[in-house]
Amino acid sequence: MKKNNLIVLAGVIGIAAVAAYATRASWMGSGATAQGPQRPRMVSVELAKAERKSVPVDVDAIGTVTPISSVALKSRVETTIVSVHFEDGAKVAEDDLLFTLDSRQIDAQIEQAEGTLAKDQAQLEGAQRDLRRFTDLVGKGATTQVNVDNAKTQSDILTATIKADQAALDNLKVQKSYTLIRAPFAGRISAANVKVGNFVRPADLTSLAVINQMAPVYVTFAVPQRVLVDLRDAMAKGDPGVTATIPGHQRSESGKVAMVENTVDATTGMVTVRGIMNNENETLWPGTLVATKLVIRNEDAIVVPTVAVQRSQNGNYVFVVKDGAAKQQPVKVDRTSQGISMISEGLTGDESVVVDGQLLLSNGTRVEPRAKKAGA
Repeated sequence: MKKNNLIVLAGVIGIAAVAAYATRASWMGSGATAQGPQRPRMVSVELAKAERKSVPVDVDAIGTVTPISSVALKSRVETTIVSVHFEDGAKVAEDDLLFTLDSRQIDAQIEQAEGTLAKDQAQLEGAQRDLRRFTDLVGKGATTQVNVDNAKTQSDILTATIKADQAALDNLKVQKSYTLIRAPFAGRISAANVKVGNFVRPADLTSLAVINQMAPVYVTFAVPQRVLVDLRDAMAKGDPGVTATIPGHQRSESGKVAMVENTVDATTGMVTVRGIMNNENETLWPGTLVATKLVIRNEDAIVVPTVAVQRSQNGNYVFVVKDGAAKQQPVKVDRTSQGISMISEGLTGDESVVVDGQLLLSNGTRVEPRAKKAGA
């Protein structure tokens, strides 16, 4: 029995020895381990600089382009159209002739009024001669005072008649001026709603054409009431800037605030602002919806790319890299605009912050910078 036990014990010891020899590399340590400590794990990250610079305090909104002046042309006399002097949609200058209306009836009335005026002027000259003659005769006792008074009355009547004739003639000349319809200001005219031969009158509901002033133009938009105080302060110090951009295009126009509406819309909490743009190249077209940016002021701030800011239960933070190691730095974000975050607390500027690769980082993680991605 003891002999069998000894045989089993010897077999176990032999198996253990074989197993120990087979796994000697693991319990004795590799050659590399024996040579020195293992190199710490390195994380490849993309870095950006936190910097202090002047950044605008702005408000984005959707606005509408509206003309400063817009006029619907109408006839002020009942007549027919003789000529149309513009092409549909053309640019017109101030005082350009646009429509010529038939003036033959008014011309005849003017001639009649001129004849009446000439007749009354001739009668006045006769009455004034009679007055002078009777005045001389009454001094010689050759006529009575009654004749002098009657002559003076007749002269006064004719003087007043001539004034009425002249007023009637001037009125007709004004009526004739209505037969030449001119542009009241420079702008762009619509298509003509009437053509040669159409009969027009003041009671017509449809206008002959519409002229819109194109330069300058207004851009009207609404901003939250919370920025109203800052906006009014900025207007007191200078003219806040306004930029209007056509969506989907890079073309834009810059201008300044022209006015702020005197009430806040109680239903929306928004206040209407109107900017004025030079629009010399007619970039902005009346009625167009545009993306507007109202720049209230500029202020110094520390900025980092928004992708560098991470969020946790304890607040916002960034990973700052110093001496090849990442450190979690809590920050306070003032505001974010166009991919840039303004930091009010936590950074002093000139730090290197991680903008890509944060998921593999923790405090003290060794990092190595890598080149920016193409197109970044």
